[in-house]
Amino acid sequence: MRPPEPLVHAARGVLMGAADIVPGVSGGTVALIVGIYDRLVRSVGALARTGAALLALRFRAAREHVRDVDLRLLIPLALGVVAALGLGSLVIPPLLDGYPAETSAAFFGLIAASLPLPWGRIERPTRRLAAVVGVAAVTAFVLAGLPPREIVDPALPIVFLSAMVALCAMILPGLSGAYLLLILGVYGASLTALRSGDVVYVATFAAGGVLGLGLFSRLLDHLLTHRHDVTMAALVGLMAGALRALWPWQTEDRELLAVPLEAQTLTTVGVAVAAFVLLRLVVRLGTRAAAGSSPPAR
Repeated sequence: MRPPEPLVHAARGVLMGAADIVPGVSGGTVALIVGIYDRLVRSVGALARTGAALLALRFRAAREHVRDVDLRLLIPLALGVVAALGLGSLVIPPLLDGYPAETSAAFFGLIAASLPLPWGRIERPTRRLAAVVGVAAVTAFVLAGLPPREIVDPALPIVFLSAMVALCAMILPGLSGAYLLLILGVYGASLTALRSGDVVYVATFAAGGVLGLGLFSRLLDHLLTHRHDVTMAALVGLMAGALRALWPWQTEDRELLAVPLEAQTLTTVGVAVAAFVLLRLVVRLGTRAAAGSSPPAR
């Protein structure tokens, strides 16, 4: 017996929200792993078009666009994301502070194990698409190596613009919204505002994020519709290159270090391998369940 669909979507939202708190992990990556990425992008894009039509007082167009908004997906998913952001802001930072190598290793293993998923959705793999993967991977690798900075008390316009950029990344697999907030210098302030309930800061951040997400989702929806294979290849590359941010051994300035020869390394590597195997097992079980629930061919 399968659980109710809204509960499943809420659980997916929890995973996406938790991932977005971790610098180097993207909620878009989770959406791709759990199989709702295209559907999510289409719905968010339709929601953005609806909002734009309402602002322009084009009510007939708004009614047409709102029909494409999948509220059965977006509402429980959003509730899960919000719940995870609230709880995760209390749980995940202590894990990153107390067990940085092990936490990074766990996410490294999960993301590495998920790389075949978007590649498997490409209908006609070619050398050109492999080149797209390479270019996207190099781009993400370079971005993931940029050193973080910190603005102690960011002005609200900076918060608004930072949220626009970070929430665009949230929907892209491989580009971590949390990591971009680190680069822009507002990650710490944003977590503090979330924990303390700073309404003005959170509202400003939310407004910038919604605007950025709405604008970018329209572009991404167009690309997935008209350039699906190229877009999926780019997403594979972004996910692969962004693994640099999750390498367990690096300095605070993002300089990569060699694997240390010490006892703790075995634990760290073991966590990465366990996470890799766990995700591959979940994917295999999910594939079998989907095949078993499909109607037999006639």
